[in-house]
Amino acid sequence: MGNTARVLIDRKKLHAMIPLAERTIFNMERRGEFPRRIALTSRNVAWDLEEVIEWIEARKAQGAQAQRPGMRF
Repeated sequence: MGNTARVLIDRKKLHAMIPLAERTIFNMERRGEFPRRIALTSRNVAWDLEEVIEWIEARKAQGAQAQRPGMRF
């Protein structure tokens, strides 16, 4: 990793960027489908802004609607 500073965003900023329920984000993290949160303290977490932006860009590049969890065709 270079000398670039990493920008972390809190839960409020994450939800402004990603309009998903808290539980949905948590479940996606557990499945490895969303950037993992970083524990700053025992009660405070944050996400790496660059990783979240990369996740958004990957979703845009897919071009198709994501399937609901548990739905298989």
